[in-house]
Amino acid sequence: MSATHDAQQTPPAPQAAGVHGFCDPRFTAVREAFEENFRTRRELGAAVAVTLDGETVVDLWGGWADAARTRSWERDTLVNVWSTTKGPVALCAHLLADRGLLDLDAPVARYWPEFAAAGKERVLVRHLLSHRAGLCGLREPHSLRDLYDWELTTARLAATEPWWEPGTRSGYHAVTYGFLVGEVVRRITGLKPGAFLEREVTGPLGIDFSMGLPVEKYGRAAELTHTPAGSDDERSPTFRHLTRLTLAAMANPAIGTAHANTPAWRAAEVPAGNGHGTARAVAALYGVFAGRGSFGGRRILSPEAAERVREGQGSCV
Repeated sequence: MSATHDAQQTPPAPQAAGVHGFCDPRFTAVREAFEENFRTRRELGAAVAVTLDGETVVDLWGGWADAARTRSWERDTLVNVWSTTKGPVALCAHLLADRGLLDLDAPVARYWPEFAAAGKERVLVRHLLSHRAGLCGLREPHSLRDLYDWELTTARLAATEPWWEPGTRSGYHAVTYGFLVGEVVRRITGLKPGAFLEREVTGPLGIDFSMGLPVEKYGRAAELTHTPAGSDDERSPTFRHLTRLTLAAMANPAIGTAHANTPAWRAAEVPAGNGHGTARAVAALYGVFAGRGSFGGRRILSPEAAERVREGQGSCV
């Protein structure tokens, strides 16, 4: 996880704020690569954590947490992890399936009746989890303000028709994934995925991760600095060659790093892209999957449920 300078500005390499933390001697190459990012690749600030069989073997951080280089990246610095948020959202669904509260082969409409509109009555829960639902983006214009409105966004997704026949192909649901899976979680539990994850996993395990960011943690958050997505002029060759489907998936609305630093983004729950945490927290959450359902001696998923996560759902087309 890192905050990276705008490549167009080509700033001078940042003065080292120091690399700190722990690295098992077996993984010296990881530390060397991490340090090389600061020396030669103009890394501003970053953290990396690696777990092996539930044991932390790498936990490093360094550089700066802001573009002005006034705040050092610390052990507890939080950063928006973008699409890495999708894994924890999926974990919520698999927890419910493991407890018999969610059938991955059931129609989504069993849990979310309004979803059956526009020919989606046979879309399965597993189609949502595997990016095969044909709902990679909305057809009508959807602003950032709209995106921050959970009820409006999920209502529009429930009402829209798929871009392709669900289950026949994969297409990255860059922004919609979290709302689709998250609304199923909410219909079953009464909680959005962020609150459910906190209650069931991050709270009990002390994992420093949230969907959105509470105001009291703003002082720990790294500033993201990069060219905002969608900043190109719509008349440019980049935009002219994008298909309508790609624009719906990736630019409706366009989301860039400038937005990620705003109170509005942090206050909302966009569970495909606005998770905030430390590198250690991400290693812990994904460690549940890597550890066959357990992490740090605590079982979160049954071994059977953890294996189900690994099942292939078909290739991309």
